[in-house]
Amino acid sequence: MFQLISPFKITLAQKEAAEKLVSGVKKGYKHQTLLGVTGCGKTFVMANVINEVQLPILVLSPNKTLAAQLYEEFKSFFPKNAVHYFVSYYDYYQPEAYIPQTDTYIKKDVKINKEIDRLRHEAVQSVLSRNDVIIVASVSAIYNLGSPKTYQKAKLQFKTGQKIRKREILKRLIGLQYERNDYNFEPGKFRIRADFIDVWQPSGKFIYRIKNIGEEISELIKIEAPFSKESPVKSAELWPAKFWLSEKEKLKIALSNIRLELQERVIKLKSQKKFLEAERLKKRTLYDLSLIQEVGWCHGIENYSRHLEFRKPKKAPFTLLDYYSQHSDVIDKLASHFITFIDESHISVPQIKGMYEGDKARKEVLIKHGFRLPSCLDNRPLKFNEFLKKTNQIIYTSATPSLFERKKSIQVVEQLIRPTGLLDPEIKIKPTQNQIEDVIRQIQKRTKKGERVLVTTLTKRLAEAIADYLVSQGIKATFLHSEIKTLQRPRILRDLRQGKYDVLVGINLLREGLDLPEVSLIIILDADKESFLRDKTSLMQIMGRASRHINGQVVMYADKITGSMKKAIEEVKRRQDIQKRYNQKYHLVPSPITTEIKESLSPEEEILPKSDLLKDYLKELKNKLELAQRNLQFEKVALIKKEVQRIKAEK
Repeated sequence: MFQLISPFKITLAQKEAAEKLVSGVKKGYKHQTLLGVTGCGKTFVMANVINEVQLPILVLSPNKTLAAQLYEEFKSFFPKNAVHYFVSYYDYYQPEAYIPQTDTYIKKDVKINKEIDRLRHEAVQSVLSRNDVIIVASVSAIYNLGSPKTYQKAKLQFKTGQKIRKREILKRLIGLQYERNDYNFEPGKFRIRADFIDVWQPSGKFIYRIKNIGEEISELIKIEAPFSKESPVKSAELWPAKFWLSEKEKLKIALSNIRLELQERVIKLKSQKKFLEAERLKKRTLYDLSLIQEVGWCHGIENYSRHLEFRKPKKAPFTLLDYYSQHSDVIDKLASHFITFIDESHISVPQIKGMYEGDKARKEVLIKHGFRLPSCLDNRPLKFNEFLKKTNQIIYTSATPSLFERKKSIQVVEQLIRPTGLLDPEIKIKPTQNQIEDVIRQIQKRTKKGERVLVTTLTKRLAEAIADYLVSQGIKATFLHSEIKTLQRPRILRDLRQGKYDVLVGINLLREGLDLPEVSLIIILDADKESFLRDKTSLMQIMGRASRHINGQVVMYADKITGSMKKAIEEVKRRQDIQKRYNQKYHLVPSPITTEIKESLSPEEEILPKSDLLKDYLKELKNKLELAQRNLQFEKVALIKKEVQRIKAEK
């Protein structure tokens, strides 16, 4: 069972919020919302809910950086339970695509992060075998993962005294997609010695040593990876090394069905006079089938998942959500029921909604031009209605929940009180005339006190230009936007907190629940330009970044007060009044929030040295540059070249 361990004492406001949510869960509410302001201890409230409901938990986060922060927080709250991290395992990912206008085929190019792959297996194995599980995941949770029944059914169990030949052991390991490697031994591989076989579990935690003499397993040894404490065991449970499996007895039927689809598709392409496309599809598919038949796997095998899993066309794929419902017999009957928290729901929900259409558009082009069979469309993320069907109960969490969450939720629980007594930041509106000169003056006031500043713009080009100008004025500044690789963003934020930079200039990324208690000033340029970047929700999210500092202030540069500005300011004022009344009632004096500056906010950074990160990033930029040049996107070419020069200088 879950056991919450925390140095924090729950406040009255936090307790009331948790009790309302728990009551909603027990009443069977399908949708609830926790409206928690920045710094209110929202994650601690979530932890208290988890401790009370005692059900498996899935936490969805809009990006890897925030997922990593939540993962670390929940690990600290539940050190005795199974807390896992499940995100895309690609350090670099270029999806397969075709651009008809330039006759450009882009081959799928990926670099798999082995450590994150290990963490994914560890997460899935926990959710299949125990109840006290929290998985913090990105949108990767709604992508095809393969059948949980097949994954669980394929699991092997060896016992001491079991009658089995060495050859048969090896055959079964290969059937589970383990690879032999006697020299570079790592998770998902096995190695052979004279009288034993070492098998490293894909979750990476344990190595099983199978001693086999003659036709019998004489001894089984469980070794804590890598090669530390050893202990003899009577049985060894081995999970599959990969998620993409097909039951052996059904594989022939699946391959036959793929060939039948290929035959029908080739006939159709030829009838459309697409002879090149027909030949291309035939050659590519038959090559894949020969590999699957020989070794049970091929690159891009997920594109055949509908056939391998015997799913009907257009039926939803298996995802992480299905693994929550596929527990072993030893788990009690409540185990198939789980709670989903959607963090930063105003961002996460639209993200989940948008995944399907983008994936479909790319694959339809591949199908049309003979690169893939039509059934590849069934290897896809979930549609939003499918996602809702596969979840039991959902709790949306956000400081600014959207209209969707509010309308969908049976109850919206507000947590507007900060235990530290801090108020929402003071808001000032200034005219745009001579705004850059004024911005510099505002920044200098803060930097003299050792405080940090965020500046938000409307375009990437403007963000870079302002950052460059600030540097020319002797200010330690840099920029952050979507062109900066995911793995670099945590490092930039850490550098800001540590004082390498005093100012960070950006666009949308600066509004996402970042923990930056050193930031005391938020500068919003073009605040009166009504858009999705300057609507009520966006403005409040941006302003929230200054609510962790005792001197928190927001300066909006605008020549008029828009409807969005007015609504955002009114809501901030309402929240300030609630906190003031609470402080007066309980004689609470506001105090600053301090959090440890961790060496890494994101697990990926711990895995790869800086040189490898830069190398991968340059490779990604090179591919983007070539694509932009082919498509005559000259402005994008210039921006990418500038970034390449910056990275090379950093090396």
